[in-house]
Parts: sequence; structure tokens; C-alpha cells
Amino acid sequence: MPKDIIREMDARVIRSSRRTIAIEIKSGRVIVRAPDGCPKSVLEDMLAKNREKIERILKTQREKMEAMPPEPSQEEIRLLAKEAMAALPLLVDTWSRRMGVKPAGITITSARTRWGSCSAKNRLSFSCRLMRMPQQFIEYVVVHELAHIREKNHSKAFYAIVEKYLPDWKERKKAGRV
Repeated sequence: MPKDIIREMDARVIRSSRRTIAIEIKSGRVIVRAPDGCPKSVLEDMLAKNREKIERILKTQREKMEAMPPEPSQEEIRLLAKEAMAALPLLVDTWSRRMGVKPAGITITSARTRWGSCSAKNRLSFSCRLMRMPQQFIEYVVVHELAHIREKNHSKAFYAIVEKYLPDWKERKKAGRV
């Protein structure tokens, strides 16, 4: 076992009053959460025992990050927002009629980590970045958010609604994975 696996993996150690050790892999970085008094050797042992799994997850995350399109400029965001304002309300209107639901309104954001959401008051929000995705994925996100008007969770009942209107929803969802 390498002596300083923490440094080798460029892992960040966060100590707190917690009782357990947790390894978190986020955005291509290893984060070790540990109790205040936990010896470094225990953390290194845990990293060594989980090394293969950690490296596999890191590789997958890095590949996804490399495959992602570059961050759009402010001008591109403005153009995507304009495109979203023109396209998404029509798509929401079409699908909401088919599904027999009525959203309280639509908001276009420039969110980076969430394609869409449905508030407790049935207001839908969509990221303008969605406009960079394939049409089949955009429709999946719209139907997904409209389904939340009936089911505010991701239960079997929720996915039954999505499947009723988009039997191929799983394939459509995959089209949005980078």
C-alpha cells in the first residue's frame, strides 16, 4: 500500500464531529469525510481497500466531463433562452393537453445541473441549456415535469404516467446522457 494514498489520489479530507468515514466522488474529485480524531492511516487503509472502485468511478466521471459540450458564452445563453422561450411553451401546451394537466406557468432559467422542475404550485421551470439536446430528450423532460403535476415524486405511479404518454421514455432519457 502506498504510504500517502491521500496525496496520490489528490483526495480532500474533511474532518467533523461525525462518527463514520465516507468516501464521496464528485466532479472527478475524491472527498473523504472523517471523524475529527480518526488517524490518517485508517483513512489511507479505507482508500486502498476501495481503490479499484474509486478509480473506476473517477474514470467514468472524467469521461462524462470530457464528453460534455463546452460551457456556453453569455451570448449563447441569451440565444438558447430565446430559443427556449419560443419552443418550450408550445411543447408544454401540446403535451399538457394530451395529458390533461395544466401547469401554473413556465420559467426559463440557465440552470447547469437540472433540466427541469415542477414546483409545489405546478409551475414548470426549464433550463435553456435543454435546447442543446436532442428533440426526443426535450420531449421526455417536458412530459416528465408535466407528470409531476399529478405525482410530486418519482414513485411507480409517477413513472406509470410518464410511460403512458411516452412508452419509449427510457430510450429518450438515455439520449440526454452525455
